[in-house]
Amino acid sequence: MSLARELEPVSDRAWSAEARADLGGWRLNASRGFSGRINACWPLAAPDRPVGDAIAAVEAWYAARGLPPVFKLAEAAVEPNDLAGRLQARGYRSHTETLMMTGPVAGAADPGVLVGEALDPDFAAVFAAAGHADPADTAERLGALERTPRPRGFARFDVAGAPVAIGAVAVDGDWAGVFAMRTAAAHRRQGLGGRIFRALLDHAAREGARRAYLQVEAVNAPAIALYQQAGFSTAYSYLYWTKP
Repeated sequence: MSLARELEPVSDRAWSAEARADLGGWRLNASRGFSGRINACWPLAAPDRPVGDAIAAVEAWYAARGLPPVFKLAEAAVEPNDLAGRLQARGYRSHTETLMMTGPVAGAADPGVLVGEALDPDFAAVFAAAGHADPADTAERLGALERTPRPRGFARFDVAGAPVAIGAVAVDGDWAGVFAMRTAAAHRRQGLGGRIFRALLDHAAREGARRAYLQVEAVNAPAIALYQQAGFSTAYSYLYWTKP
């Protein structure tokens, strides 16, 4: 089994959608239309019907929810392997290249970082202030974080009693997925992201994880550099496919 075929289902469980369905090995996720992973079809194995019929069924499923059809195609984890060409022929176009990076669970406990299993209001406040401007987008992502299965960890760093940096981790067997890294604008470039990251990996190791993954857009050079310094490298990438 390729790493992508092993890891894609793990990452799907960690960041779960409000509504889900299956067409054989195609996983359909829908929420409120913002976060790509929870508003897309993941064609991880063969569908339960001819491919053309499966694409039409995906389009109908999203249309019934008032959402555009989106496909998430990961390298070496797409069935059938010519699906990108089929989608292109139907008018779909690719966008938002995202890297799946993997690395060691080599963290360190940090007395300045609070880590717990509950998503508290302080965490949510930093996430909202340092993330997306649209409140509906923020609400969708916080809902996904609330659905993160245990064991999990939500990390927070405070300055003068106020939360300024956060991050989350989901543990699934040997794997730990890192999500929701945010730092308040006034406190960036002070190494807080690195401290949160290392504390999350330490928490994951205590929960039994041995390998870690994270997802970052290919254009986000500062974040990629941070993760590379921690020993992470790109395992594979994926693209979203939508109609203009």
